[in-house]
Amino acid sequence: MARRAKQSQSLAFDPELAELPPEIRWREWMNRIEAVLFAAPQAVERLALARIVGRQASIDLLIDDIRAELKGKPYDLVSVAGGWQLRTRPAYADAINASMVLPERHIDFTQTELMVLVSIAYHQPITRAGVSDIIGREATRDTIAALRDKNMIAAGPRSPTPGAPFTYVTTKRFLEHFGLETLRVLPELEALQDAGLLAEGGGGSEHRVFPETLAGAPDGVE
Repeated sequence: MARRAKQSQSLAFDPELAELPPEIRWREWMNRIEAVLFAAPQAVERLALARIVGRQASIDLLIDDIRAELKGKPYDLVSVAGGWQLRTRPAYADAINASMVLPERHIDFTQTELMVLVSIAYHQPITRAGVSDIIGREATRDTIAALRDKNMIAAGPRSPTPGAPFTYVTTKRFLEHFGLETLRVLPELEALQDAGLLAEGGGGSEHRVFPETLAGAPDGVE
């Protein structure tokens, strides 16, 4: 019965709203998108938003209009991990933390975990041996397992090298945690080196990455 009722509700949902005047229809599409983003615990992808608006509606223009209305508000609509998410502005992080109304969601990383994570982020897909070469010490299976448990990395394609070892790649959760829209917005290696976060040499690799590269990145108060 519950499944049948859910199917009935789904069939009754009208994304097109063709009977409404254009201005009212656009406003309702904006409200729907904002409601979904407000309710979602993670970034919402384009395909999900496309289900709730008309086929001819521009998701990007709707997002732009919502953002324009949020100017001056303590929260914003940001592009994260290939989708969108409502997040409070950084200026209000201290006030939210002081209120103690949110459960602790901080993810703790050891220094070694951060070094391994940064190496994977910049060189993926990469094998465990490749990571060890970059950081100048062994990237242990325990460290890899810890990062997988935190949903920061996942297994990638097999390497074409002898033995075909697994490679590792970062996850969508990695992008969400550090507030990145895509991997393309990671700081350039040259900029990190100029800032003293990236040193040349070590372990036979071209560069050695220090964990401060991502340690200060935001997880955003959602």
